[in-house]
Amino acid sequence: MKKVLFCASTLSHITSFHLPYLQAFAQQGWEVWVAANETGPIPCASHVVALPFTKRFFSPQNIRAIFAAHKLLKEQQFTLISTHTTLAGAVCRAAVWLLRRRPQVVYTCHGYLFHQKGLKKWAYLLPEKICAPVTNVLLVMNQEDLQIARRFHLYKNHLALIPGMGFASQLFSPLPQPQREAKRAALSIGPKQVVFIYAAEFSQRKNHSLLLHSFAAAAKQMPTALLFLAGDGSQLTACQQLVQQLGIGGQVRFLGHVHNMADWYPLCDIVVSPSQAEGLPFHLMEAMSCGLPAVVSDIKGHRDLISPGKNGLLFPLGDTAAFAQAMVALYCNGERRLQYGQAARETAGAYGLSQVLPQVLKEYPLSIQ
Repeated sequence: MKKVLFCASTLSHITSFHLPYLQAFAQQGWEVWVAANETGPIPCASHVVALPFTKRFFSPQNIRAIFAAHKLLKEQQFTLISTHTTLAGAVCRAAVWLLRRRPQVVYTCHGYLFHQKGLKKWAYLLPEKICAPVTNVLLVMNQEDLQIARRFHLYKNHLALIPGMGFASQLFSPLPQPQREAKRAALSIGPKQVVFIYAAEFSQRKNHSLLLHSFAAAAKQMPTALLFLAGDGSQLTACQQLVQQLGIGGQVRFLGHVHNMADWYPLCDIVVSPSQAEGLPFHLMEAMSCGLPAVVSDIKGHRDLISPGKNGLLFPLGDTAAFAQAMVALYCNGERRLQYGQAARETAGAYGLSQVLPQVLKEYPLSIQ
């Protein structure tokens, strides 16, 4: 029996993005394994193994993870390895280096943590260069990462640009107006209020502080605006305190961890993101599929989804004033929001799972058909 290992730094990453791929392999008779930071039940996986990953990329603890992964690979003799996330990608491919008999390796890059220029890039680029000779197939999700992979030749045999992993587009769509108004009223959202939403882990990379400062700067010009923040994380308490310091507590609502954002996006008007780095963000596709125009930072991943003046607006990363100005521009123009939202929904249609899954599997070196 052919055996495939899906590896990611967290089990939640597997459950969020890769279950349809596990199912596709299982349906074709493959024995499916999963390796992540912990064990737990995973549909279609016959075995789930914990590796001692630690979140800090350069921690010595991850050396232990390499040897644990090597032991697993040597014992199980996988036919194919599908590895994801920067940390797990480096650990798993380093373990492959230590094998005499090497399986086929597909590394899906969900966003390089460096750019093409600058000295800091080398700390993350060097591991990618070292792992390139055992990376039979490299899949990237945005144009900038494609150029990085080509420039530094970060793969052995094959490089491909994929439209993400695919999202459940059938679950994300606008609501009929009467139903939308009723649900908004139940949440004490007035008919004339404009709701901005950002769903992301509260972390430094997701850059909530910039969003809050920009929203506060724009608040006087947006008296009926609300800002919904979904998620949790290490920066949550600091952001809650910042909201009070900025005097916008009456306009900001913290939703906590939300299991299904399809319940929230159709009730909102504009999706925002000040993120510092992305691959191809799911939350943005999901919101766009619900007809929300976007105001997002001008970074890779965002640029692949947003055409300024068509389905949203981009602002220079870190520019508080430009972010505030862009939010005000859409807040003040309902017709523009509607026009951009319709275009956003059309854009998101190309990233649905039913279209993306066969495209991705076609890039694998071993057919599962």
